[in-house]
Parts: sequence; C-alpha cells; structure tokens
Amino acid sequence: MLKNTFKSVQEASRKLPVLKEEKVNQILTALADKAEKNTIKIIAENRKDLERMPETDPKYDRLKLTEQRISDIAKDLRNVATLPSPLHITLEKRTLTSGLRLEKVTVPLGVIGIIYESRPNVTFDVFALCLKSGNACILKGGSDAAYSNKFIVDLIQEVLIAQGINPKIVALLPTDREATHELLGAVGYVDVIIPRGSQNLIDYVRDNSKVPVIETGAGIVHTYFDASGDIEKGAAIIFNSKTRRVSVCNALDCLIIHQSRLNDLPALTQKLAEKNVRIYADEKALNTLRGRYPEALLEIAEEKHFGTEFLDYKMSIKTAASIEQALDHIFRYGSKHSEAIVAEDRNAIDIFLKNVDAAAVYANASTAFTDGAQFGLGAEIGISTQKLHARGPMALREMTSYKWLIEGDGTIRD
Repeated sequence: MLKNTFKSVQEASRKLPVLKEEKVNQILTALADKAEKNTIKIIAENRKDLERMPETDPKYDRLKLTEQRISDIAKDLRNVATLPSPLHITLEKRTLTSGLRLEKVTVPLGVIGIIYESRPNVTFDVFALCLKSGNACILKGGSDAAYSNKFIVDLIQEVLIAQGINPKIVALLPTDREATHELLGAVGYVDVIIPRGSQNLIDYVRDNSKVPVIETGAGIVHTYFDASGDIEKGAAIIFNSKTRRVSVCNALDCLIIHQSRLNDLPALTQKLAEKNVRIYADEKALNTLRGRYPEALLEIAEEKHFGTEFLDYKMSIKTAASIEQALDHIFRYGSKHSEAIVAEDRNAIDIFLKNVDAAAVYANASTAFTDGAQFGLGAEIGISTQKLHARGPMALREMTSYKWLIEGDGTIRD
C-alpha cells in the first residue's frame, strides 16, 4: 500500500508555497551542478536500461541519456532558476460596494502525480517545474527507465537534504501496474495527475483515474500542403517536422496534399529519403511517388496508418480535393496537439487557423516548435491537448491555480 507515501508527500508539500524564491533557485542550481558532476554515473545507470531495449524500438531514443543531453538538462535546470516565480501573482483586485476587498492570487496545484514512459529527462524536468511552482510531485516512471529514474531521484533527494528541505516533496513509485492503480485512486492526497506518453497510456489514465487528469503528450500531427503552397517552404517544413526528432510528440505523422499539387509531391518528399522515412501513401500519392521515391520505402496506406502517432521514421500521405477535405481528415484523425498548413493564399490560411481544433495551429512553420522553451515560456511539463485549465505547453503559470483573498472590517452580509 502506497497510502503512507502519498500522505508524506502531501504533508511535505505544505511548506512549499512559503519557500523563498531565492532558496528554490539555489536548489535548482545545486541540482544542475550535481547532475553534471555525476554524468558518468547517470549514463552508467541509463545504460542498464538501454541494454534491455532493442535499438530499433522507437522509444530507444527517448530513453537514451548522453553527456550532451545531461549537459542540456543542467542548462535547463539553471534556466528554470532564472524564470520568475508563478506564485503569489495578483490576477485581479477590487473593492466591492460592501466594503470587502477582493484579491485573486496564484497558488500551487498542490501534489502532482506524473505518469510517464521511457524518458528519464522528464524526472529532472518535472521536479524542477514542480519545485519552481510550489508543487510536490509523485513520479510513476515506466519499467524501461527504472535504473535511470531511481538514480536521478536519489540525486534530487540528496540535494534537498543538503539544502535543508524535506526530501519527501518528491517521490518515485514502483514501476508495477499496481502502483499506477493506487496513484489513480489517491483521492484526497493527489490534486492532479498528468500522463506523458503514448495515446494508450493517456487513454488508460483518463478512463481509470479518480483524480482529475490533465492530458498531455500524444500528438497525431498533420501538415496540409495547400493548392497555393510554396514548394521550397513546404519541403523544408515537412523535412524538419518529420525528421528533426522522430520520437517527440510534435513530430509530423501525416502529410495531406491538395490533389492539384500531386506533381510536386516528389520534390516535397525528396529529402525524407535521406533519412529512410517509410511512407504509407494513398493510391493517388503512391502512384505519383513510384519511380521517384525509393520503392523499398513505399507502401499503400491502410486505415490504421491514418491516426497513428508513429514516433519513428514513418509517415502517411493523404490526398485531399479541397481544404475542406483536409480539415475533415484532421478532425477525424487528429489528437488536438499540433497541426500546420503550408499556403500562400491568405484566405486558405485564415480558414485553416480558425477551423482547426488543436492546441497549436501553424501557418508556414514547422510543428517542431510546439515546446514551452520555443514559445518563450522557459520550460514546460508537457503539451496539454484538452481545454480545461491549460492548453498547449504547460509552463509554470499553467502549474498553478488561484484563490480569492477577502478582507473586511467586521463586514457582515445582510
């Protein structure tokens, strides 16, 4: 039973809202230093996890930690330390006719449960963002990253102890399914749960949690190349969206092309062949690409290829007779994460931007930009694809709620 763990995290969280910002920044900087000093040990623990996963697994890249990635993690920790605190910000202030003085101020969510897969860097990210926003965190990583996560949480708790902070503000749960089940039922101890991972994971958490859930992570991403699209822009955007990093949620999964531009499809996809991107194309697109794209990398698209988050060097192509057909396809198969249009026609751009229901909608830009740091938010805990509380990159402000402060002078209600 994990009830005692949940209770201890909740009790430890009560001190966080009053922790001085200078102290928070000191902890994050100390953790960055600690991570860099322990780079070799972190990589050694991470290697134990990697040895249990085939390199061909799309999750392998997410799981892998390198010297450069640890250096980047340390840089991110120091960056979070420089960000302004999202706490105690006055959102609204007024005096009522009764004489009551009202103030609406930001406060932490409380205890945040994070369920995630194969991404040990998330352990650092979540802790940093939770600490900076005054939240305690309960981490439920996957078995794939068990060694990495355990070592990282031990480092975090060592830093907390050295800084005189209760180490129970962060807890790592066992990797088994029973721990997930208990976390999902931790009503009264956990304030919100955020799943980060595959659509299957997110669906499971949403369907089984008794604790409120903020959905983040899964991205079935489309780019629509309009009849007015520029070939040079389109080719660059498609290549960057698909291949910059295939294992992330903002990577391109499906290219939709207007049928009047099918003859330009080979030029739009030419560079993808350099990365051995496998294409699942509908009949019209397939016939256009035959002889102009490596045959070994071409397949006829099946229904399952539309609406799939590949997280790999794979992509589907759908031909559309109009922008309305493209919008219908996105509505049917999208996950409300990130969608893009490549077009020069201002009317087509406006129609797309207004009609696509997603957290981030782009015109003539790569979906790879869906990221808290890229949006100028400093960092994010995930990309929320829902509409309640937060949508898009969940940065520090999105990790807070608010409360009303009311002051009177012996004021009573008639």
